[in-house]
Amino acid sequence: MMFLNPFIGLIAAGATVPLLVLLYFLKLKRRQVPISSTLLWKRAVQDLQVNAPFQRIRYSILLVLQLLILACVLAALARPIVSLQSGPPKRYVLLIDHSASMNAMEKGKSRLDLAKERARELVEGFRSRVGLTLQDESDQAMVVAFDEHAKVLCNFTSDRRQLLAAIDAVAPTDGVTSLSEAIMVAKAFTQSPGRDANNRSSETPAQLELFSDGRIADAGSVLLGDNELKYHRIGEATDNVAITAMQARRVYEKPADVEVFASLANYNDKSVTCDVQMSLDGNIRSVTSVEVPARKVVEGKGPVPGSASVRFNLTHSTEGLIEVRQLRADALACDDVAWSILPAPKSLSVLLVTNGSFALEPALKACPLAKLEIMTPAEFDKLDQAEMDANPKFDVIILDRHAPAKLPRGRYIVFGPAPAPSGVTNVGELKQPQIIDWRQRHPVLQYVNMANVSVTKATKLKLPPDAAVLAEFSGGPALAMVRHEGSLFLLAPFDVMESNWPFDPSWVMFLYNATGFLGLEMAQDQQGALKVHQAISIENLPLGGAAKVKGPSGQDASVNVDPSGAIRFAATDRAGVYEVQAPDRPKARYAVNLLDAAESAIEPVKDLRLAGQTVEGQDQVRRGQTELWPFLVLAALVLACVEWLVYNLRIRVG
Repeated sequence: MMFLNPFIGLIAAGATVPLLVLLYFLKLKRRQVPISSTLLWKRAVQDLQVNAPFQRIRYSILLVLQLLILACVLAALARPIVSLQSGPPKRYVLLIDHSASMNAMEKGKSRLDLAKERARELVEGFRSRVGLTLQDESDQAMVVAFDEHAKVLCNFTSDRRQLLAAIDAVAPTDGVTSLSEAIMVAKAFTQSPGRDANNRSSETPAQLELFSDGRIADAGSVLLGDNELKYHRIGEATDNVAITAMQARRVYEKPADVEVFASLANYNDKSVTCDVQMSLDGNIRSVTSVEVPARKVVEGKGPVPGSASVRFNLTHSTEGLIEVRQLRADALACDDVAWSILPAPKSLSVLLVTNGSFALEPALKACPLAKLEIMTPAEFDKLDQAEMDANPKFDVIILDRHAPAKLPRGRYIVFGPAPAPSGVTNVGELKQPQIIDWRQRHPVLQYVNMANVSVTKATKLKLPPDAAVLAEFSGGPALAMVRHEGSLFLLAPFDVMESNWPFDPSWVMFLYNATGFLGLEMAQDQQGALKVHQAISIENLPLGGAAKVKGPSGQDASVNVDPSGAIRFAATDRAGVYEVQAPDRPKARYAVNLLDAAESAIEPVKDLRLAGQTVEGQDQVRRGQTELWPFLVLAALVLACVEWLVYNLRIRVG
């Protein structure tokens, strides 16, 4: 047994016990009344003797009862605790799920709030040497918050205040749930460096305490030992209708016309009808009613949500923020809305550096470019690179068989040997190389068939580790994407004049995709497709500056420009619109959405299925120790009643 507030109990005892005893030493002022005999007043005489000052205190049942009452109250103030566990101290890892589904509301509280309350209750039941104790055991714990990433908020400690503060610091996010990284982090911290003679850890194995609703996509791949993890099931709500997909795009033939698509999912057992609202820059443009069918159970897949789609059309010729929101109230709010940044219609400005190419010039003129300028390599080398760095005039620069030693920061398509500023080394020559594979889903190669492309000879490239290979020869890369010192290079290490590619229909499509991708036309369209925790990146910024980021909740952050002239902001843990003010750039907006059908399925999992075992969910925390103050207060009340009865009996007898 131990006492959490022993000094409070001792101070109170030092102040109250002497006062109570002193009352029995004081001489009471009684009214004198003449009587015929004192035979029936012996007890009154005894009281007089007890209360006479400077005499030996006499036994009094009232004093004993009052001292017992006071002892119970003082002990309750000291908060004694009795442990319900035996054996050596234990170690715990508190895994608190703070993903999007944990924001579901349960009778006025979020699931995360309930999980934190449950975790606090567990910590308050730990054996600890706080205050005075008759035992030498102290349980330890660490706190890990996780969604798709894990974060250690508190390392192993027996300090309850530190553990409770770490639990309170767990903040909600709109990320998806993944348990693997959290388990890996827990294993890393629980691995003891000390070993005994049998090559076994000298530390007690840690007990994993998971506080979650069980909506964990990778639970089936987590392998743990028997009884290594306890699953504290949080939540009961199941009602949810979510937006699981959303896209806004301009019509190719009429860039001012915009089409907005959204998909809805219903996770309820009954079909629902909800209103879906589309807004542009905060102004409501359209509202439509959609009936979404109920979920159904598919053999082999389990419950599958009912789905429906909605489409909006509008005309808007400038940049805008499009919001789609379903207006039916349900348990989870973060998946009821999705955003997309609609870029202004844009045509690209392209510079072609060549000594003449019948393949490149006609194909580029067939692309929807605002400006196509052609220079010779000699004319290009005479340009002021510092001026081009400060005021870029071209969205994309195409180098045809020209590899200068220096280049301004920009976006390049290179045909032939790689220039030195790309960070790529030319290491040899490939003769009659054959294209064996290409990434058909990459935006640069979308709708591009390279199966019939043949090349006479090509340069063999040695790429840096972070390069992306888009197409491969049998002996090296055929197309590669490289970022280096603030520039982006799309490398094709061969002369297109020595290939049959210009005669293939995919040639013009390749140039259309490549110029659009490098010119950020596609990148701007993808701003509305950012997911939670996906980083916001901006390149080609002046060195030494910093960007200001304003999040959807109003929080501000500052991100310094790195040596490559780029910023990367990864703290996109809440869905919403982020505003970025980068140096020498106009303010830009980025939309971050949840759009995850699995995370929107908020029905709590009864029993968690891991790899090789099923962990039963617990609705209550089994306390390791119990505070005794409620029982002491009850005992004090009982003794007070007994003291009152004894006092009244004595008065009657007297």
